[in-house]
Amino acid sequence: MDPSSLVTTTEAVDKAFYIIFGISAFSLLGVAIAMVYFVWRYNRKRVPVPISQKDHNVWLEVIWTIIPTILVMLMFWYGWEGYLSLRRIPDNAMSVKASARMWSWLFTYDNGKTSGKLFVPVGQPIKVELIAEDVLHSFYVPAFRVKRDCVPGMPTYAWFIAEKPGSYDLFCSEYCGVGHADMVTTVEALEPAEFQEWLSVIPAEEETGKALLQKHGCLGCHSLDGSRMVGPSFLGIAGRSVAVIKDGKEQTLLTDAKYLENAILEPNLEIVKGYPAAMPSYAGRIPVDELSAIIDYLLTLTAEGPSESVGSTAEAHTEHSESKESKVEEDLQEPSLDADDPEAAQGEAIASANGCLGCHSLDGSRRVGPSFQGLFGSQRTVTRNGQEQIIAADDDYLIRAIVEPNFEIVKGYPAAMPPYPNLGEEDLEALIDWLETLQ
Repeated sequence: MDPSSLVTTTEAVDKAFYIIFGISAFSLLGVAIAMVYFVWRYNRKRVPVPISQKDHNVWLEVIWTIIPTILVMLMFWYGWEGYLSLRRIPDNAMSVKASARMWSWLFTYDNGKTSGKLFVPVGQPIKVELIAEDVLHSFYVPAFRVKRDCVPGMPTYAWFIAEKPGSYDLFCSEYCGVGHADMVTTVEALEPAEFQEWLSVIPAEEETGKALLQKHGCLGCHSLDGSRMVGPSFLGIAGRSVAVIKDGKEQTLLTDAKYLENAILEPNLEIVKGYPAAMPSYAGRIPVDELSAIIDYLLTLTAEGPSESVGSTAEAHTEHSESKESKVEEDLQEPSLDADDPEAAQGEAIASANGCLGCHSLDGSRRVGPSFQGLFGSQRTVTRNGQEQIIAADDDYLIRAIVEPNFEIVKGYPAAMPPYPNLGEEDLEALIDWLETLQ
């Protein structure tokens, strides 16, 4: 492909958009003007008897058939050309493999270097090979007008050119589970020389357990600083006691090397209490040496932080995981709970794990559902069986609101909450104890 004739994805999509928008706007304006004119010109008060007795006009019928056909075909042509531009890969495109998984991205370059962000050189076409490792995802970079679904078992691709240096948002635009909103990263466009310098440096950290956690997407659901995410934090995971549900029964286990191996290879065998069974199995997907390195690293993460033996790999988080963890912490607005109140802490974990904090704020601000701040003990105006009532938000009301949310709809809010009948009595008590602290 001749570089001088190359049409970028941005140019292709924008051209089609403006042409279709222009034709649509012109048609709307023409129809509106004609409609207003005819309403005025042939108003029955002004013209009580029809002026013309003609029942058809061949040339008029030809015109209003041919012109719309031309306009529609014009829109189709530019739309089709735009689509083909999105699928034609330039000959000099640099290839990068993008692995999408719940809930993070991993980009792998030809020299084996990996990154949670997509680093690209300015001015060079980039072919992104898209692979979904678990469920449906979607690669979406608005700045380059690129959006492509990632389907398990069906590798596909997208391409773009970054025309100037900068940081561009990259999203997953296909709902993929409770951590979907956190599946956000960036495209970092660098000058060619700066990009080559970045690409050629593969630091020792790339071979450590921490880097492997990022490589396999673990840091998309587990934090390293104690903050709550989809799964339990890795901070202090070494040697702690953890309550799990196994075969329907609650047990307390010690997080030793064997437990960690089972949690990675068979994550649904023992579900940590208060967290969803959302983790995919890594059996057959992770090499033995990498599994061993990850477990060794996790065993250094005591409550006081990583031990000295992990060296530089145990220092700060990578920039990508830091930004995601801080975003989660900000979005969830987690309160500081008293460590002497384990039931309240457990309730907070249950709320986070079941996605409650995506619809209910903790600071009084309005979201899809009422804020949790000041909820317990307040007076609520609800609609029950078509009748409006005022009731107190006590234990019984809150249990009904969780188990049967559509039985009583809070005035001014939609009936959008799904029921949670599978939450046990202990979980419900923990949730209510936590809500009681949010005054």
